[in-house]
Amino acid sequence: MAIEFARSERSTVGIEWELAIVDRSTGELASVGDRVLADLGSADGTPHPFITTELLTNTVELVSGVHTDVAGAVDDLTGQVGEVRAVLDRIGEYELICSGSHPFSRWYDQRLTDKPRYRKLIERTRWWGRNMMIWGIHVHVGIEERDKALPILDGLLAYVPHLQALSASSPFWAGVETGYASNRALMFQQLPTAGLPYQLPDWGAYERYVDDLVRTGVIEDHTEVRWDIRPSPRWGTVEVRVCDGVSSADEIGAIAALIQCLVEWMSTRLDDGETLPVMQPWYVRENKWRAARYGMHAEIITDAAGAERPVADALRDLLVTLAPVAERLGCAVELQRIRRTIDEGAGYQRQLKVAEQHGGDLTAVVAHLAKELREGTHPRTGSGSAG
Repeated sequence: MAIEFARSERSTVGIEWELAIVDRSTGELASVGDRVLADLGSADGTPHPFITTELLTNTVELVSGVHTDVAGAVDDLTGQVGEVRAVLDRIGEYELICSGSHPFSRWYDQRLTDKPRYRKLIERTRWWGRNMMIWGIHVHVGIEERDKALPILDGLLAYVPHLQALSASSPFWAGVETGYASNRALMFQQLPTAGLPYQLPDWGAYERYVDDLVRTGVIEDHTEVRWDIRPSPRWGTVEVRVCDGVSSADEIGAIAALIQCLVEWMSTRLDDGETLPVMQPWYVRENKWRAARYGMHAEIITDAAGAERPVADALRDLLVTLAPVAERLGCAVELQRIRRTIDEGAGYQRQLKVAEQHGGDLTAVVAHLAKELREGTHPRTGSGSAG
């Protein structure tokens, strides 16, 4: 099966941001996404070009255009947040939040979006699929040559724990504190074809993999391969999907800048004739689990020899390594915002702190998430040592 990889300008960036809608008074998820999207469409019924549905009707997905810099993509998304918010204010008392999971709403109270693709997914996955009350961010980075896509994907697997820890924001599930920084990470990988990618030697091997799945009825096309990091042939990008949803424009910009810089850094090394180092799959899997469990306190495996160090220390060194790349790409300001997350706490840490301050009241956590999204940044909370 031949899969065409579209031409894309090198290291351009696009971001997808999944937002949940909640009732302002109760904090519960509100299944009004279909009404919002209907209002956002044109008079002739044409849907909004960049704001779209997701699996559940409590969610809207914002999709930026293609940008040369992260700031442009984030501005694009914040403009779309304003459009959605204007509709929500007209139809009722609703708010927007983003995190890897909702602190307390239950799966059986949610409505599915009426699309054949989603109906098929739920019919196949049943209980696991119905439990997919999860939200994430997806970052696309342009690859100018198809044969760079899989080597860069394999190279990025060493940075799964860095991205997982930075974005981790799902410590609660259906009202329970799970003990995980990212419960979403472990929930999502229960779906067929989701989770960590296979390490494939070349594009032909990827085409054969997709062909095998299509012939055996696992998927209908390559878009149903829902890896944590995947090639996106339609757009000519590598798409990083491992991150939990984050609750502010500042954070989404910081994480997108890190991903854009990593891809450009690896692309340049390939141009220079280097072979990118690749971690053993069992180390990659262990690293993902450690970051999901311990978040910013994870001790991660950093190379094929099995060296280990705290993920926060690895991130600080990585910011130094990538600083010249960020200057070249115009995202130095966004990249350096990662230091604030390291110093003051990732999303899961802030949620746990708010819950503790309010005697375990998780409606306060929802209000906190709504405030962060509305203000575009997270408030300074002091030490990031919680959790």
